Order: sequence, then C-alpha cells, then structure tokens
Amino acid sequence: MNWKQSFSTSIGKKLQMSLTGLFLILFLVVHCYINAQIFYMDGGTRFKEAAHFMGTNFLIRSIELGLFGFLILHVVQGLLLWAKNRSRRSVGYAVNAGGKTSPWYSRSMALLGTLILLFLILHLSKFWGPNRYSQTFGSGELDLYIMMRDEFQIAWVVIVYVLGCVALGWHLVHGFYSAFQTLGLGTHKYKGMIKAIGVGFSIIVPMIFASMPVAFYMQWVN
Repeated sequence: MNWKQSFSTSIGKKLQMSLTGLFLILFLVVHCYINAQIFYMDGGTRFKEAAHFMGTNFLIRSIELGLFGFLILHVVQGLLLWAKNRSRRSVGYAVNAGGKTSPWYSRSMALLGTLILLFLILHLSKFWGPNRYSQTFGSGELDLYIMMRDEFQIAWVVIVYVLGCVALGWHLVHGFYSAFQTLGLGTHKYKGMIKAIGVGFSIIVPMIFASMPVAFYMQWVN
C-alpha cells in the first residue's frame, strides 16, 4: 500500500484510525494520571506540579502539537468512513437487525465521537486554551486547580463533563479492540484478553475523569 492508498482507501483510513486511536489512548492514560492527583487532598499541590511540568516541558509541548494533529486526523477519517458506509446504503434494509448483528455502540461510533469532540471543545475553551494563552501572551501560567474548583461548581458544566465521559467510555468499548484488530493483533489467541483489557480501560479511565468534576462539585476535595 503506497501513501496515496493509505489516505484514500477504506483499509488505509481504518489503519490511520487505529494508529491515531492508540496514540490518543496513551494520552488518556497520562491525562488521567495527572487528573487523579487531585485526590491526594493536598490542596492541589501534586496536581499543579504535574500540570506545570506538562505545560512547560519543551518535549511535551512538541508532542502536544502532534496530539492535536492525530486528534483531527482521527475525527476526519472517522467521519469519512461513516459517510462512505452511509453512501453504500442507498436503499435501506428490508429488516433492521439492530443489535443482533452488532452492538449499538459499534454502530454509533460517529455519534459518540461527535459528542466527545463537542466535550473536548468545551474542555479546551475553559482550561487548556486560557492557560496556554496566558503562558504565551499574558502574565504566565494560570492556577488550573483553582480554575477547575471554580468551574466545577456550575451544575451544567459538571453534567456535560459526566455525559462526555459516558460517551468516551462507550466509544472506547468498541474502539479499543477494533484498533488492535485492524492492526492484525486481535487474533483468536489474544482476542479475549484484549477485549477484557479494553472493557476494563473503558470503565476505569472515564470513571476517573468523571469523578473529578463530581468531587469538586460535591466538595469532596479541598
């Protein structure tokens, strides 16, 4: 497969989706670890130290640019695959098999991905964007812990974050195994193990993300 085919064929698009998806999964692990620092109950000291390192380290900042590139590519290729699959079904099925052929979340990846994208836009506009702007053009790094504590006193913001984490969890349930399967790693020997790890990851990581705004709103953390 040449470079042109890797961007134009369905197989090429799925391969890109898998590679970018695995990179984003690694990012979720790092981001989840940093967010979990708030539960040390130390007034955000550990969290702010980790956030400061991520925000000022040149290597991390460089990887950050690649992350945005992978995120955009992942979204675009996902929508292109969805549109292509829809165009092939010019005539609807006489009988809708529903969940008998595949679970609903595997048939709703585009919808779940769109909800996650909207959630990310909200997240970036409230935290990442203002902090990076202040670092570059303002007075320096902002106190993200205080920003989170204040923002997560607003009920609708907390609700949107929790719903975004729910959508992320369902998206990962299918996407985690699908990424390994596309790369040829989801063989019969490892299929059960990869699926089990994927389900566990899809529950634990979004739950940690969702617990953060809830903990601030309920004032479980100081």
